[in-house]
This record gives sequence, C-alpha cells and structure tokens, in this order.
Amino acid sequence: MRVVAIFTDTPEMLEHRKQHGQAHFDFLRANQSEILVGGGLRDEDGGAYVGGLWVMEVESLARAKAIIEQDPYYVPELRSFELKVWGKAFDEDVII
Repeated sequence: MRVVAIFTDTPEMLEHRKQHGQAHFDFLRANQSEILVGGGLRDEDGGAYVGGLWVMEVESLARAKAIIEQDPYYVPELRSFELKVWGKAFDEDVII
C-alpha cells in the first residue's frame, strides 16, 4: 500500500535536525525500499523547515508508523505526523 506521511515540526525541532541530520539521512538510505521519496517542508523558499513529507510503500499503516518511530528525527515532543493512504493518478513511473 502506498502511504503519505506528513510531518509537522515544532520550532525546537530545528536544533534537533542540526544534531541528528546525518543519522536521519543514513536511516532514509537504509529504508529506501519502503521510503520512496522524502524531504523537508518550508513555508517559503529558503525559510526554516516546518515539517516533512514521505511517500512510502509499506504492507500496512502499522508498518509505516513503526518505520517513522525508528527515525532519529522522530521525537514526539518535537514532531507529529499523520498518515494517509495515497492513490497515484497515473500508472506510469515518475521520477522526480
């Protein structure tokens, strides 16, 4: 199942990002088979990060949640998330 994870960060998350960035990127690389696309969200070009978005291919919502909870960036006091099942509009593969 394809799932979108939408993350919302508190302002304090910026410092956590600085401290754990490499571990987070290593985690994403290690989980590329299930985290297909990921990246940070900003309110404006060049602004501070306010969240993130992942497109995942997982067996269940429970699996998506388990992956998120293993991410070095995930600290419940600093980052919340919601999961949505996502259906792709076109069958063709798209590379972004």
